[in-house]
Amino acid sequence: MSFEHLIAEAEAVSVDGWDFSWLDGRATEERPPWGYQRLMGERMAGASAALDIQTGGGEVLAGVPRLAPVTVALESWPPNRTRAARNLHGHGVLVVADADRPPFPLRDNAFDLVVSRHPVRAWWPEIARVLAPGGTYLSQEVGQRSVAELVEFFLGPQPWADRDPEDARAMAEDAGLEVVDLRTARLRTEFYDIGAVVYFLRKVIWMVPGFTVAAHRTRLRDLHEKITDEGPFVAHTTRFLIEARKPA
Repeated sequence: MSFEHLIAEAEAVSVDGWDFSWLDGRATEERPPWGYQRLMGERMAGASAALDIQTGGGEVLAGVPRLAPVTVALESWPPNRTRAARNLHGHGVLVVADADRPPFPLRDNAFDLVVSRHPVRAWWPEIARVLAPGGTYLSQEVGQRSVAELVEFFLGPQPWADRDPEDARAMAEDAGLEVVDLRTARLRTEFYDIGAVVYFLRKVIWMVPGFTVAAHRTRLRDLHEKITDEGPFVAHTTRFLIEARKPA
């Protein structure tokens, strides 16, 4: 397909929710070895009240075999919230609007399990506040230099000072939580055409802030030609898993 056709196709598709199935056959991402959804499901099966922060479209939560009897999902972006309500309604999950900043619209000590997959930011004092004594927080976060090769293709060298797993540990401990597990992984990602790149950058908006096809057309064409001549564009994502507990 031509450059113009690929980018037009990627610009037209919806990027609501947190489902990346449009990229099937167009991009691949190696998965972390720990299996976040499986771990979440194991902990959810033993929980009485659970909270999913920044649920997106609710796709990950909807895939858990057995939810806690009381399960609440927070989401700030209205299109995602609509999708989450649709995905989670049949599972008995209450989807709650929030501002994506403190305070959460929830009472203290309400949940024995709090989870979050790829939060933009973890609000540790609020997580500690809503956790019941003895409760667990489980999260998979995007780590440092994630897809750095792609980001720097558009933006040039970056400082990459944030998203350090050890910073997350320190913030959790400062909030009064005990970190019981912290793991990291570097994972291979491949983009097979420029449409996949456009879709990814439209959806994951913090990778190249302010990304639009119009503003980045020259570099997009350069990358299209690189993929056409050399094959898939290879980058590396980073992830870390953090699990913390509130003292009983």
